[in-house]
Amino acid sequence: MPQTLKILHVEFLENLEMAHGRSSKTVENYDRYLRRFFQEAKISEVSDISLSTIREFRRFLANTAQDGEGVGAATQNYHFIAIRQFLKYLAKRDVPAMAAEKIDLAKLPERDIDVLYPEELDMLLAAPNGTSLPERRDTALLQTLFSTGLRISEAVGLNRDDIRDTSNEFPVRGKGNKVRVVFLSEAAHEAIRAYVAKREDIDPALFIRHKKTNAPEDDLRLTPRTIQRLIKKYAAKAGITKDITPHTLRHSFATDLLANGADVREVQQMLGHSSITTTQVYTHLTDTHLRDIHAKYHHRRN
Repeated sequence: MPQTLKILHVEFLENLEMAHGRSSKTVENYDRYLRRFFQEAKISEVSDISLSTIREFRRFLANTAQDGEGVGAATQNYHFIAIRQFLKYLAKRDVPAMAAEKIDLAKLPERDIDVLYPEELDMLLAAPNGTSLPERRDTALLQTLFSTGLRISEAVGLNRDDIRDTSNEFPVRGKGNKVRVVFLSEAAHEAIRAYVAKREDIDPALFIRHKKTNAPEDDLRLTPRTIQRLIKKYAAKAGITKDITPHTLRHSFATDLLANGADVREVQQMLGHSSITTTQVYTHLTDTHLRDIHAKYHHRRN
């Protein structure tokens, strides 16, 4: 790979991180996808990127998927999204290259999204019904996830100082290092207050492990894996047979808002989606609400 392509590759990744605020994980993924393309398609300079090399690389990824190595349609798209972003970067730098718009993405089947019915949600939120410190924590955690629609990584990163007694809103830093404001329901706010009031530690994290074996220097912050296990535990306790994950509560948050009249762009802002297309996958789950709107506003002629 000539120095020119190497330099452009490195500068593109630096631009993603510094100018666009992409996370280190996203930058790492883009790097891996591009390196794979350069290697497999034998790209040694920018002019080697053509519809022909793209077509050959697409065939390579499809054959890899058939061989059982896990490169499905969605992952294939991730590779081509990275290549398109690289080409757009080159265009902004006035580097002659193939137009990014010439690369098509595969059409993916509609995602099957699991959401909780209102009665299931009530049962889940009521499942940690004790007054011990871990149970108070778990009540606060479940209420917070549903009330705010936070991603699991965002919930893990919360600190006690993020939540103020006098306000039910707080900023959260999400994907792409973007900050948005989220809102706590009164039930979630009260659950957090009840949990924090009973804590005697000085750990800054909002949600932590509570074990007698904790040493003062331990990192007590709950991990994503622990939160996943807790949610499955309470789903089983509530008698819910669906495969419940932290993202199920995020899905339920979004569909609850849409079903009760929120605009899809407002929900997009609250979820922190960069594209409204991502948010629109929830709209087909609110058919009942849309039927009610049709019945209310559409003039009947019979």
